[in-house]
Amino acid sequence: MSDSRATPYIIPFFITHAGCPHQCVFCNQHKISGACHPVTPDQIRQDITAVLLRPRNGNRRVQVAFYGGSFTGLGVAEQRRLLEAVQPFLSAGVVQEIRLSTRPDCLDRQRVQLLLDYGVTMVELGVQSLDGEVLYASGRGHGEQDVVEAFGLLQEYGMQTGGQLMVGLPGDTPQKSIQTCRKLIGMRPDCVRIYPTLVMEQTPLYGLYQAGAYQPWSLDKTVVVVARMKRLLDEAHIQVIRMGLQAGESLQDNMAAGPYHPAFGELVLSRLFFKAVRRAIFAAREDRDNPVQLIISTRDHSLFMGMQKENFQRLQRGGWLVNVDLCRSESQPRFQVAVKLI
Repeated sequence: MSDSRATPYIIPFFITHAGCPHQCVFCNQHKISGACHPVTPDQIRQDITAVLLRPRNGNRRVQVAFYGGSFTGLGVAEQRRLLEAVQPFLSAGVVQEIRLSTRPDCLDRQRVQLLLDYGVTMVELGVQSLDGEVLYASGRGHGEQDVVEAFGLLQEYGMQTGGQLMVGLPGDTPQKSIQTCRKLIGMRPDCVRIYPTLVMEQTPLYGLYQAGAYQPWSLDKTVVVVARMKRLLDEAHIQVIRMGLQAGESLQDNMAAGPYHPAFGELVLSRLFFKAVRRAIFAAREDRDNPVQLIISTRDHSLFMGMQKENFQRLQRGGWLVNVDLCRSESQPRFQVAVKLI
């Protein structure tokens, strides 16, 4: 498990479903984000000004982010209108970066050059899956090769890249999700988000669910698969910047089914921490009669205990904590476990 790197201070704008040429079976961004009104240049200028007046901790770089929809699927004039609204803040040095998300098949050299001209530094691609059957069943309208070419093009122009993955889509299996993760690692994105597939009302997936043609994954199954993906990405030194959807009233009020948990990312990290503790204790001693000291970061105590003390109880039941002295240390790096004989 790797600690998160320094993150920017993000000023978000949601262009929900704008620029999307397809209706994916799972998608109803208005219900997920709660945003219903189109973003305007005046709103962008007003919101950035208001946010910059607020006190902020630290000296993090400021990033304007356009989420939702497919930014480069918008008309060129609309892209320019939105990006031009950010330019005075970039010129003044009070905003340092622009980030946006788009579809892999909505990029070409002209579009990428336009983004560069307006100071865009990061593009996240809605990959979702790299399995052809899953992409087709989900109504994505693009294939694996579109993703490969999009990453290659962005990286050729020096852009930072991100990949957004979903697990549990129609036709998906744990093996397919893991294979998708391995393929994405080969494309060397700078960061990755991983989302569980939820059944939202007023989506084609909701109709499939009602007809019994789609069954969402359980929460336990989803956590297990995402934890395996997170470990692969950690080992490849690729930052995972989100696991699970942002909790909100609109999301919860309009979700019909699926592996939702308001602290989904915490569940994944807790599972990984449990396995890391077990591996460390096993490697440190030949038998359980040897006393050892287990050292964790003070800030990782909740991960060690797990939700409702589940990790702690599992370790106890398995005999892993026999002759183990737990030490919480401010100097121990987060997400890392140390064990020494005593």
